[in-house]
Amino acid sequence: MSDPTHSLGKRCLAEVVGTFILVFFGCGAVHAAVLTGAQSGLWQVAIVWGVAIAAAAYVVGGISGSHINPAVTIALAAWGRFSWKDVLPYVSAQLVGAFLAAAALFAVYAPFLSERERELRVTRGQTGSEVTAMCYGEYFPNPGLIATTPLYVEGNHERLAELVPHGSAFAIEVLGTALLALVVFATTDEGNLPRPISQLAPVFIGLTVAILISVIAPLTQACFNPARDFGPRLFTSLAGWGQVALPGPNGSGFFTVYILAPTLGAVLGGGLYTRVLHPALPADAEEKARY
Repeated sequence: MSDPTHSLGKRCLAEVVGTFILVFFGCGAVHAAVLTGAQSGLWQVAIVWGVAIAAAAYVVGGISGSHINPAVTIALAAWGRFSWKDVLPYVSAQLVGAFLAAAALFAVYAPFLSERERELRVTRGQTGSEVTAMCYGEYFPNPGLIATTPLYVEGNHERLAELVPHGSAFAIEVLGTALLALVVFATTDEGNLPRPISQLAPVFIGLTVAILISVIAPLTQACFNPARDFGPRLFTSLAGWGQVALPGPNGSGFFTVYILAPTLGAVLGGGLYTRVLHPALPADAEEKARY
């Protein structure tokens, strides 16, 4: 999943670049959809996220392995496919890349963000401004799909919160990230998928994310990646949204649902492949994968 012949500094720089690509393209699609109506339907946003993952992987995969996700990095380390001593530098690099991408998007879309807030009569930094903060960090239930519902217009945020309770959001993110990690581990195992099929791993991983977003985004915005959420969330907390961004209206939910749940899910998904599915491969699978 990474090339140890490259220095840690070069690999971390690659993770900054890869995560920047992911968040700039992915959150950029969210900006375009929420602020300009440019995307017609959830699938268009989802497929942009999928292509962004594939693009990032092909750009920096040969250098760092293109983890671009702290949950994936931790899962790989947990199951012996990555060094624990490199986990913190990788995660830090991923957060930097996500933060910088959020800053770049803010610079481009600032007038549209303000206009959207005027349209919905919300004040940035106050309750309700998650309808624009959602372009960066994530919330449950998805503010983009409820911004015009009677409950939102009436300010009945307690009823809205009941649509996707904290426990359900946590379980959804665990399950989604477990499925993602399962695909990551399977498609990057040359003993499972022989060349040249294994070289298409970024495409299949990206498509998996697109499918998961299509199913889960209406509920939790579909995170699966702590850096994708926390880097932009941290930026918006400093850019005027304050406590609406961090910790957000869900309180500790930003940590449990968008950091802890994806990490747990990735470890579980990686474990399912490593301990249950991989041992079922033929003994000579790795030898055959070379041909």
